[in-house]
Amino acid sequence: MSDDAYTFGLEEEFFFVNPVTRNAATRVSKRLLKLCRQRFGEVIAHELLQSQIEISSPVFGHHDEAREEMRRLRRGIAEVAAAAGLRIVAAGTHPLSAWQQQAHTEKSRYARIVDDFQILGRRNLFCGLHVHVAPPPGVDRVALMNRLMPWLPLLLALSTSSPFWSRRRTGLLSYRQTAYDEWPRSGIPDFFADEAEYGAFRDLLVRAGAMRDGSYLWWAIRPAQDHPTLELRIADCCTHLDDALALAALFRCLVRAHVRRPELGAARSALTRRLIDENRWRAKRFGLDAQFIDEGDGATRSCAQWLDAALELVAEDARRLDCESALRHLGTIFARGTSAHEQLAIYHTQREAGAGSVDALRGVVDWLIQTSVA
Repeated sequence: MSDDAYTFGLEEEFFFVNPVTRNAATRVSKRLLKLCRQRFGEVIAHELLQSQIEISSPVFGHHDEAREEMRRLRRGIAEVAAAAGLRIVAAGTHPLSAWQQQAHTEKSRYARIVDDFQILGRRNLFCGLHVHVAPPPGVDRVALMNRLMPWLPLLLALSTSSPFWSRRRTGLLSYRQTAYDEWPRSGIPDFFADEAEYGAFRDLLVRAGAMRDGSYLWWAIRPAQDHPTLELRIADCCTHLDDALALAALFRCLVRAHVRRPELGAARSALTRRLIDENRWRAKRFGLDAQFIDEGDGATRSCAQWLDAALELVAEDARRLDCESALRHLGTIFARGTSAHEQLAIYHTQREAGAGSVDALRGVVDWLIQTSVA
């Protein structure tokens, strides 16, 4: 089993923000994206709404390489945006902005999405983190996906950054995941037998006119359409870059561990998918404070215990992939909280100091602007 196979990449989505109003920019000039592409190439892409931009990283073989390049890209986009009078924010939702004020990007794919999904498309003011990991050639990505799915709630809990929506506290740590449940073909996928069965389902929907291709399967994890990778899609965009890199390292190690040990996650029942979804709800609602249900003995265990189990499981893989330092940062996330915890702490501190709700949210946005490129 060659460790060269476990190359990886990240996709990060950001908001463009007006630094005066702190709202997401309603319309963004095409020239801004053109300037970003002139400087960084095709790794920079539009998103559905004009107020968003995406980094699709090059392929990485080592986490130090990923840290250096993703930091360069974040800071570079921030510099181009600043020259245009804007800032960037890395978070699952924008605390202040209203979706009704947003304009979608002028691109045929996005026009079709808005036409097909109507208010869901127009309300898609969310940013995520996607992590791609390439298993060795010959490994069935769907069979591997099935066995990894019980870990999805933990990966979500570690990334939560969307506690606000439309100027309100949602009471959730990841409102973004909750909103995506309204979309078809989202959430936890079914247990397809293998890539052939997955492909048959995809082709059936394409023939029936339900979608154009496999990129419209928006599940929390999937075999990538255009790359030989397994793609993690459940995570909110992480405000701290090191949080995103630690999450990527954990997913990469979990992929290697499940290839190395084919018995992991192989047992399942009629309850399994529903329990994964129940645990995903707990991650959306409580984040790091979630208590997850273990199907094996029916007991509930804390998010911290699930992380300890994951780190014990992948210890050998972390050594072989040389990403132990990236994984150690997961302890930092637990110590200070995710972005969602930090946003809420800033909001409550400002409210207790006498600020109104909107002014407190402006303080949250100021912190997001600073921290996204820190």
